Amino acid sequence: MRALASRKRLKILEWLKAPRRHFPPQVDGDLVADGVCSVYIARKLRVGQPTASEHLRILTQAGLVRPKRIKQWSFYRRNETRIRTLKRAFTGL
Repeated sequence: MRALASRKRLKILEWLKAPRRHFPPQVDGDLVADGVCSVYIARKLRVGQPTASEHLRILTQAGLVRPKRIKQWSFYRRNETRIRTLKRAFTGL
């Protein structure tokens, strides 16, 4: 629940649903297959890298996003299986 308690984290999940619509092309990593670089996420959130990293850490711990390292960068994409499971749990309440 904590992961979903932040508007910024909800925005990240929304943006990652359609990464090509919300982020520019990347030099390393495919936006869909590999995920979005944390630097781009921080810029779009208009926060510093440490703040964006904390939001992404919380989303990762909740299983809502999956990180991937490419070179020195971290890329994130949605974990659709986990998101579907949570949606079903919430509709069952």
